[in-house]
Amino acid sequence: MRYAAGRKPREAVSIARALDGFLAATGLSERLRHSAVLRAWSEALGALSPHARAVRFARGELFVEIDSATHMHELANFTGETFREHANARLGSEQIRRVHFQLKR
Repeated sequence: MRYAAGRKPREAVSIARALDGFLAATGLSERLRHSAVLRAWSEALGALSPHARAVRFARGELFVEIDSATHMHELANFTGETFREHANARLGSEQIRRVHFQLKR
C-alpha cells in the first residue's frame, strides 16, 4: 500500500472510539448528554414550547430563548418557576436549579 509523502498509516480504532471522538470534537457529546433536560423543559411548557426554546444547559442552569417580549415577561415574572418545577418532576430529580431567559434576537 502506498502512502502520501510524509504520511504514516494510522492505527485502527473501534467504531465506538471514533464516534466518541467525533461527538467530542463537534460538541455534540455535551448536547446529547443534556437532551433529557431539554426535552423535559419542552414537555413541561406544553403549548408554550414553540415560544421558549431551551438552547443550553450547564452546571444546573438552563438557558432559554424567548421569541417575544410578552412571553418573556410572563415566564420571567410569573410562570417560569412553575415550569422549572414541572421539568424537574419529569426528570425525577432537581437537575435544573436556575433558568435564564433571554429574548431571541
